[in-house]
Amino acid sequence: MERLCLILLLMGRTTSVLAQFNGYNCDANYHSRFPAERDISVYCGVQTMTLKINFCPVLFSGYTVADLALNGRHGDTHCRGFINNNTFPTVVLFSISLSTLEACGNSLVVTTSYGANAYRNMSLVQIGNISGYIDTPDPPSIISYLPGLLYKFSCSYPLEYLVNNSQLASSSAAISVKDSNGTFVSTLSMILYNDSTYNQQLSIPMAGLALKTRVFAAVKATNLDKRWNILMDYCYTTPSGNPNDELRYDLFFGCYKDPQTTVFENGKSQMGRFAFEVFRFVKHRHQKMSTVFLHCVTKLCRVDDCVLLMPICGRRRRRDIEDSLESRPSSGDAIITAGPIITRIGTGPSLTLNPVTSALLSGVVILGVFSLGFFLLSLCLLRRPPLPTATPSEAWNPSFK
Repeated sequence: MERLCLILLLMGRTTSVLAQFNGYNCDANYHSRFPAERDISVYCGVQTMTLKINFCPVLFSGYTVADLALNGRHGDTHCRGFINNNTFPTVVLFSISLSTLEACGNSLVVTTSYGANAYRNMSLVQIGNISGYIDTPDPPSIISYLPGLLYKFSCSYPLEYLVNNSQLASSSAAISVKDSNGTFVSTLSMILYNDSTYNQQLSIPMAGLALKTRVFAAVKATNLDKRWNILMDYCYTTPSGNPNDELRYDLFFGCYKDPQTTVFENGKSQMGRFAFEVFRFVKHRHQKMSTVFLHCVTKLCRVDDCVLLMPICGRRRRRDIEDSLESRPSSGDAIITAGPIITRIGTGPSLTLNPVTSALLSGVVILGVFSLGFFLLSLCLLRRPPLPTATPSEAWNPSFK
């Protein structure tokens, strides 16, 4: 009787496991266990990092694919994985783009070590390490009978590679406008530049930009006629490429403007232009570098109506103007992004000299040293006491008597 009960218990357990794995490529003989470290595979790709997690032990532990998320971001669908049931065993895939290094809370830490640089010369090389974890949510109750799952991952890249392959990735947004002549679509984009001439696009050195370096931004549109202008409602920054990041810093919004930000052109032409000084986010205080992403909420407006859509600071907008704007055509808002702008910890822009200037300064320094040495030598010679003159000796000469 006891043997029969044991057989029935094992059959019930096997049936429960088979039902749990139903529809997925799992083997109850191998995957009826809790997850282990070997269940995650990390591929450090050229453009993306790919994470593969053996889904069968996750199912055995009582979780679903919706319970797995990057860095505890369980409420964000962009931070969840997706099932690949075409392999054995079934896996959950996560993809992290190098152009959005800190999306979903991934961490970027920069270190310096001695190794081969991009030119295969041995020197100090800066390494960017991207790391994070995948976990399951904690239950709202005090206790739980389900194990908490945690998978850690990391990839290391030369920082020069990360900067060259992810810097200044500018998103574009298609925006639709309806007027009396029908509907047309325009594409908005944002580009960063080195100076106020807006000729040379911003280049970020391998070590990152020094704090307080001035960066110039331009918002442009395609497929526009002379009736339309660009209006930047507000622009802000985040430490990640996610425009909805909870941590953000406004550059200008309504009547507020950051003291280090200058708006050159807004609502007056088919280009919006402004400049700001780069900074670091305090959350990166234990890192040598900080990443800053720039976002602008932008729309298109009629040339005559843009001035009415601009905020009037210090006084209220008249009610009749507000009523008239309701019947004026304009586009919806579009968010465009540029970044990452990588900044280094420093006091300000570094002074770089070309070879001719360096040679001239070296010559001036050497000439100054020689002049100073000649002057000191002349002083020593002038202050030296004169040599004593010879006097006639008073000794008796025997030849004279």
